[in-house]
Amino acid sequence: MPELPDPILIAIPFFVALIVAEMIYARMTGKAEFEPKDTAASLAMGLGNTVSGVLLGFIALAWFAYIERFALFDIGWAWWAFVICFVLDDFLYYWSHRFAHTVRWWWADHVIHHSSQHYNLSTALRQPWLSPLTFKFIFFGSWLVLLGFPIAMVAFVGALNLVYQFWIHTEAVKRLPAPIEWLFNTPSHHRVHHATNPLYLDRNYAGVFIIWDRMFGTFQKELDEEKCRYGIVKNLGTYNPIRICLHEWVGIVKDVSSARSLRDALGYWLGPPGWSPDGSRESSKIIKARWAEEQAARRGETGPASPREAPAAQPAAAPAE
Repeated sequence: MPELPDPILIAIPFFVALIVAEMIYARMTGKAEFEPKDTAASLAMGLGNTVSGVLLGFIALAWFAYIERFALFDIGWAWWAFVICFVLDDFLYYWSHRFAHTVRWWWADHVIHHSSQHYNLSTALRQPWLSPLTFKFIFFGSWLVLLGFPIAMVAFVGALNLVYQFWIHTEAVKRLPAPIEWLFNTPSHHRVHHATNPLYLDRNYAGVFIIWDRMFGTFQKELDEEKCRYGIVKNLGTYNPIRICLHEWVGIVKDVSSARSLRDALGYWLGPPGWSPDGSRESSKIIKARWAEEQAARRGETGPASPREAPAAQPAAAPAE
């Protein structure tokens, strides 16, 4: 087995250098935006994520080592295996990411990444600390190991995927040539994903290849007339890393403990973000439906307006915490 480097550790100096470069660019041109306390919070979350990976990474590793004995094939270390593994890993990332926005238990972990109201390279480092404890890796990380790809290869391509995603967290890059925008996830596509505009909610889950969104009906192009707004439905109003890390977990505990039935408890835990028994809270589905009705009313129609034809919306919320 070849010794593979850790792409993330190698990339860290480049991450820092690019963040500094973007800060200078923002100061000189005004075409990017930084808020010192927000950036510091993002960097603290990134540092905590690295530490938690060292402390908790053994959970996923132990699971993969256990299921490796049940692999269907024994795939070696040929170059084509790396390519196939990378593409399949990105496909699984799409679905993992999509479920992280539709299952509150996983959203509680992922919401941390969306909690900044700014969008710059430091936002890419705003990562959760407790991901292994959600056990999402069992549902989405196991498949490549069960197919027979070596665990080290799976970890390597997964890290490459995350390294790729760093550079797309910027407003400094507008749009790239059309063939690149068609095939790959780009800053333009990922800005849509981070935006809270109703038009943009629950769109563009891709990691590297935006084709998955095109294939499964979740793609939305960034529109010049619809400027992206970032944040979550109830912005935290704090730069405290502990609160950023735990706020949604605390919300789940409170909701489940106050649930009046097992159904309600399961809904608060595993339902979509913003779910409530009486529908009084705002989920992405409710926000998008109300917005579509408003657009239709403005156009004098009785049915929902086409999102691509609708005028710019008023500020709205992201998926509920």
